[in-house]
Amino acid sequence: MQVWVDYDGADAKLNVTLSPVNAIGTSTMKPTIPLISFAVNLSTVLLDWAMYVGFSSSMGSMMSSHYVIGWSFAMHVDQAPLLDYSKLPAIPHRNFKRRRWRDLFRATNGFGKREQLGVGGFGRVYRGMLPSSGVEVAVKRVSHESRQGMREFVAEIASIGRLRHRNIVQLLGYCRQKGELLLVYDFVPNGRLDKYLHYGPDHKPALGWSQRFRIMKGVAAGLLYLHEEWEQVVVHRDIKASNVLLDGEMNAKLGDFGLARLYDHGIDPQMTHVVGTLGYLAPELARTGRATTATDVFSFWAFVLEVVCGRRPVEQPMVARQGEQFMLVDWVVENWQKGSILDTVDARLGGEYAREETKMVLKLGLMCSHPHPSARPIMRLVVQYLEGHAPLPELSPAYLCFTNLSLPLSEGFDDYVISYPSSVPSASTLS
Repeated sequence: MQVWVDYDGADAKLNVTLSPVNAIGTSTMKPTIPLISFAVNLSTVLLDWAMYVGFSSSMGSMMSSHYVIGWSFAMHVDQAPLLDYSKLPAIPHRNFKRRRWRDLFRATNGFGKREQLGVGGFGRVYRGMLPSSGVEVAVKRVSHESRQGMREFVAEIASIGRLRHRNIVQLLGYCRQKGELLLVYDFVPNGRLDKYLHYGPDHKPALGWSQRFRIMKGVAAGLLYLHEEWEQVVVHRDIKASNVLLDGEMNAKLGDFGLARLYDHGIDPQMTHVVGTLGYLAPELARTGRATTATDVFSFWAFVLEVVCGRRPVEQPMVARQGEQFMLVDWVVENWQKGSILDTVDARLGGEYAREETKMVLKLGLMCSHPHPSARPIMRLVVQYLEGHAPLPELSPAYLCFTNLSLPLSEGFDDYVISYPSSVPSASTLS
């Protein structure tokens, strides 16, 4: 599309005219009737020859890409110089496709150590720039020696490759060549959320409450898309802070779909191996082996408490501050029953948080952790609660029966995979 923005200082009128670019890459003639025309006095703004070019678009929960690839500007004349379309850059293509190994090798400087972003249980992740387009990417080099790594490679291509949402990391392509399994993602500059929540060798500055609240709403919106708004149901199965990435504006993007499962709407999921991370697993998984949207909601509960409290769902004795195994849910429930639920809020916030909002989020987390799957809210309701579009119901002590919550740590989970990187530092593979 080509847009003309004309301002007449004498008449104090701004006109905006729009015309499509045709198939051979040239614009049609400028229409005689503007799309928008209104009176506005810009005499205090247009003081010199400075020009500012920008673009804003709202697509709701959908994601799209828009580019300004050229412009022309002039003052005190009838019209700006015409654009030469032959000299404008091509629109970068970010479609999901198979990539060439040599391009990814060059993009990451030969998978050099300086480009390495992190190490996971199934491979390493590198930062790179595609030589053909200049697009910055993250390249996951999946370990081909790991059977689970191969499953993750296939699962990511089958699921995330077709997903498009502003709160989900976009998969741009893949490569299977020279014995390598490579996945190419949109680069998310601020990295993993868990590094902002927990101390470690590379921990980041603590997040403020408004940032944390926006992150929780973003992950909830992404899960709603996966559960209800896409063509199939996607069960993520590994929701945790280390699988949430933060973009340049600290918006959350849910990633790592290596354990995800897809099924059609209205179809009951089949039994499968129990996979996930210690402290995030719903208790019914030990009985049914079925990963459902309700098990994702349970994991979202653990994620919410992790973000609000700044502590992992399970901390082993060497990590826990009390010198013994720490269960975050037990601690939050105990304080809730005593009427001191705000004592669980991350101390690094220094008391700077919205108290009623924080209480609501913590209570919502407890609702999502109900041991009976049918009693947990669906993600559409969770989003409505977080956005303030629906009131959170009052919770009574009898509402929550937490006798089953220790089940994932005791019995029935002797054949599952704990994924990595994990927010639980001492987790290991038990299969």
